[in-house]
Amino acid sequence: MTTHPNLTISGHPILAHKLSILRSSQTPPSQFRSLLREITYNLGYESTRDLKTKQIPVSTPMEETKGVKLLDTVALIPIMRAGLSMVDPMLDLIPEADVHHIGMYRSKGSLLPVQYYNKLPRDKSADVAYVLDPMIATSGTICAVLNILKKWGATKIHVISVLASQKGLEILFASHPDVYVTVIAVDPVLKDGMIVPGLGDAGDRLYKTSTEGQDDDEKLCSPSKRKRTMST
Repeated sequence: MTTHPNLTISGHPILAHKLSILRSSQTPPSQFRSLLREITYNLGYESTRDLKTKQIPVSTPMEETKGVKLLDTVALIPIMRAGLSMVDPMLDLIPEADVHHIGMYRSKGSLLPVQYYNKLPRDKSADVAYVLDPMIATSGTICAVLNILKKWGATKIHVISVLASQKGLEILFASHPDVYVTVIAVDPVLKDGMIVPGLGDAGDRLYKTSTEGQDDDEKLCSPSKRKRTMST
């Protein structure tokens, strides 16, 4: 089992129960989305425990007292498309957080990550960036995003995922030992770029889609290839 001081694996029985339902091929998309929202909220709660705060005065109906206010600026970085489903529960936790989308796909042949969308603002960064993606499989996509965020200027990065492969975590921490990761579980096998036993393709299960009989993401994201595909 992969161990690292920046890795948190939840041992909560409720999350383990919800993960089992999430894994099941019998779970419909509507329930899958609902479960992922609940899981993300709870993982986010744990992942934000070390955010910096400052003391502020608070007036209660009874008397003056002292409270706290978040000091760190926070950015949520969903990796499209599956990471989009994790944004709302994180905003429930941190309504003041900025949201910056990054779109990545894995090349069908090589499984190498390709960026097709990036909305990081050039004029500002964040104290803490939370990368949202349901799974860390090969970690190629996550590592590519981490490189982008470090060049952007994020001083602290925390990846929130439901599930990771052991190999993926080893590669991630070898390249980015300063990054924090929170997951529910770590699966032992990585086969053809997929976590086993895993939970399948999170994006397909969220949105009831399938890559069978369709153009791969590389074709859909390339204007020239998309034009040729539409003209046939």
